[in-house]
Amino acid sequence: MFKVQTLNNISRNGLDRLPVSLYRVANDIADADAVLVRSADMHKSAIPPSVKAVARAGAGVNNIPVAELSARGVPVFNAPGANANAVKELVVAGMLLAARNLADALNFVHQLKAGDADLHHRVEAEKKRFVGSELSGKVLGVVGLGAIGVRVANAAYALGMRVLGFDPHMTVEGAWQLSSEVVKAGSLGELIAASDYITFHVPLNDRTLGIFGAQALASARQGVVLLNFAREGIVDPATLREGLASGRIGRYVSDFPDADLLGNPRVIALPHLGASTGEAEENCAVMVVDQLRDFLEHGNVRHSVNFPETRMARTGIARICIANQNRPNMIGQLSHVLGQAGVNIAQMHNASRSDLAYSLIDVDTPVPDSLIAAIAAIDGILSVRVIPS
Repeated sequence: MFKVQTLNNISRNGLDRLPVSLYRVANDIADADAVLVRSADMHKSAIPPSVKAVARAGAGVNNIPVAELSARGVPVFNAPGANANAVKELVVAGMLLAARNLADALNFVHQLKAGDADLHHRVEAEKKRFVGSELSGKVLGVVGLGAIGVRVANAAYALGMRVLGFDPHMTVEGAWQLSSEVVKAGSLGELIAASDYITFHVPLNDRTLGIFGAQALASARQGVVLLNFAREGIVDPATLREGLASGRIGRYVSDFPDADLLGNPRVIALPHLGASTGEAEENCAVMVVDQLRDFLEHGNVRHSVNFPETRMARTGIARICIANQNRPNMIGQLSHVLGQAGVNIAQMHNASRSDLAYSLIDVDTPVPDSLIAAIAAIDGILSVRVIPS
């Protein structure tokens, strides 16, 4: 039986996909085989050596010590695209909030008094303060054309906007889903200079930290609207303050409230609502639970942030799953050790990703503990386990 620890409340629709005959699921398991998590900070506590996988019911994994787990040969799974529709709809809402000055208009109405005899006159007299603009005909620049960015781009085009997209690492799957009417910008600078609205849909890493900085601000259109529903840090804080003060940034719509910007009339901040829909939570839970089951029961890796996609149909008597450092002659050493043990390889699949590699080996004979020990003793092996058929 597999033991799965939950660090947050996970949608019941997801947990119900773990059959009780094979899985024990609880939030207080000490020697778990896997961890299911949403927002809990896993950096703050030790992860037991029994853990073979961590699955995050969401897209970002900043709350998970991925490097530490990679060094242990533990894959980290996420749910890319499962919350994409929820975020897309919120981005569209953010554009409408900015374009039509809806936040200011709502604040005005909230201040009206029910018994005010002059109510209708005040409304008609004051509404000119909130005159906005239409999205149709405006240019939206989408930075990052992954699952969310593609949906945002397509939705904006459907609203009548002209859409530019930039993503040097766009996948073939993403390209198939992107509307042919979306113009691919040749560079980030080209996109920034041409856009009335700019929305960011990239992970936060060394390459994207402060991606909208002083140079970007200098080339941006006067009054540009920035939308950040990706991660804090994508927009450089000093540049943001400068742009808001000068008016070069007409509005900043963010899902991450900043204490320094509270009360700024040009800022619309939301309390991290991107994936906060019942549908998104269910989609994320179902997706990662299915991936987790496939890994624990069959060794297959799908949608891991640190290990390569590795899937193979089952055959033979047992499957050996091996994670190792990506270095020359690892396959040769594995084959040699199996041959010395008299174990025949029925089929094998190996894949690598950066510094890590992962192999699935189906064999025709039982796997003795001595063979597992011999594999684990190979320099560069991070983890090894056997799954019987």
